[in-house]
Amino acid sequence: MKTPANDNDHITSTAASPAVWLAEGQSSQRDMLASLQTLKNHADTPFNIIASHRHNRPEIFEFADSIYREPSASATENDEQVVLESIEPLMPRWQFVLEQAQKSNVKVLLTGRNGIDYEAHREAFDAAGIRLLTGATSVAALEVIDDKFAFMQQCHEHNIPVAEAWRFDNVAELEALLATYGHQPLCVKPVTGIFAQGFWRLDLAKNDGEQYDSFEHLYFTEEKKINTAQFINAYANSVMVQERPIPMLLMPYLSGQEYSIDVVCEYGEVFAAVTRYKTGKIQHIGYEQAVMDVVIPLIKAFGCDGIVSVQTKADDDGHHRVLEINSRPSGGIDYTTHSGVDLTQVGFAYWLGLTDKPILADIEQQITPCQERYIMIGVKVEEDITE
Repeated sequence: MKTPANDNDHITSTAASPAVWLAEGQSSQRDMLASLQTLKNHADTPFNIIASHRHNRPEIFEFADSIYREPSASATENDEQVVLESIEPLMPRWQFVLEQAQKSNVKVLLTGRNGIDYEAHREAFDAAGIRLLTGATSVAALEVIDDKFAFMQQCHEHNIPVAEAWRFDNVAELEALLATYGHQPLCVKPVTGIFAQGFWRLDLAKNDGEQYDSFEHLYFTEEKKINTAQFINAYANSVMVQERPIPMLLMPYLSGQEYSIDVVCEYGEVFAAVTRYKTGKIQHIGYEQAVMDVVIPLIKAFGCDGIVSVQTKADDDGHHRVLEINSRPSGGIDYTTHSGVDLTQVGFAYWLGLTDKPILADIEQQITPCQERYIMIGVKVEEDITE
C-alpha cells in the first residue's frame, strides 16, 4: 500500500529558484502561505513556496506553488490517536520532506506541528543547506516546552515569572493538593495539550462561597467553569483516564489580562514580536512593553528558534506571568498584519536572505496599535474531500 505522498499526489511548478517549505501546521498554515505569496510578489529575488499536509487540503494548497502529501501512519491519524493498520512500512515524514526539499532547492523549512520528529534529524537538514525552524534547536528543549510542568520548573530555574502549578496523576493526589491549596481560586489543565483542551476553572474560594451550578459547564461551555465535586467525580470514574492516564496540573487561577505574543526569533534572540489580548470578540493588537519584559528573557532561556507563540496572564497585582510557549506559529498570527508588521514576512525575508537581520527596536516602531474582529469564511472543496 502506497502512502499518498508516494502515489504522486503532488503538484509542482519550477524548482530552479530557491524555495521555502511550510509543513503541516495547526491552524495558521493557510494564512502564512498567503503572506508569503505577498512577499514573493514584492521581492526582487524570485523564490518558490511549497506546502505539505497529510490530508488533502485545497484551501491551504491554493496558496502554494508546489504541494506534497505528507506520509502518515494511516488514514485515521489525528491529533490524539493513531489507529495502526496492517500496512507496509512508511517512509518517515521527516525523511520524505528532506528528500523532496533537496530536489526542490528548499532553503527554509518551517516544520509546524511535528517539530520534534524533524529536530531529531537536524544534522541531516543542516548538511543539505536547509534552515530548519522547529521552534527550538534541540529535542530536549522541545520536549520541555511541550511538558507544561517541566516547562514551569525550568522557568523558575531561570527566574522567569511563571504561573504556579502542581502535578497530579490520580484522584488521591488531586484531593491532597486541593486540601493544601483550596483556599484560593484554582483551575486545572493537562500537562500536554493545545487549544485549551482539558482546561477548567474550579469553583473553590469564590468570594460568596457559592458553587458553580451543576449544569453550568454543560450549558455555558465557553466559560470553562465546573463544579469542583463534579470534576473530581468525573476524573475518578473516567474509563478514558483509567485506560490512558492523563497527567494534569492544578494551578491558581490568575484573574488578570491574558496575552498572546507572536514572536520571530533566532537562537534565543527576539527579532520581532506583536502582542495581543482579547476582550469579547475583539483582538487588541500592539506592543506591550511590560509583557515583552517577560517574553524576551523567556525566549532566550529556552533558545527558541523560528516563529513561536507565548501565552502570559497577569496575576491579581497586575504582574505578567508566563503560561506557556507554543513552539510553532499561533493560529492568530495573521492578526498581526493589521498592525503594519507581518511577522511571517519579517521572518522569512530574513531567512531567505532578502533582508538584513531584523532589529526588535525598529520593528516596534513600525507597529500601529489596532483592534480587530475575527470573521469566519467558507471555502468550497470537492465532494470527495475527507479528513
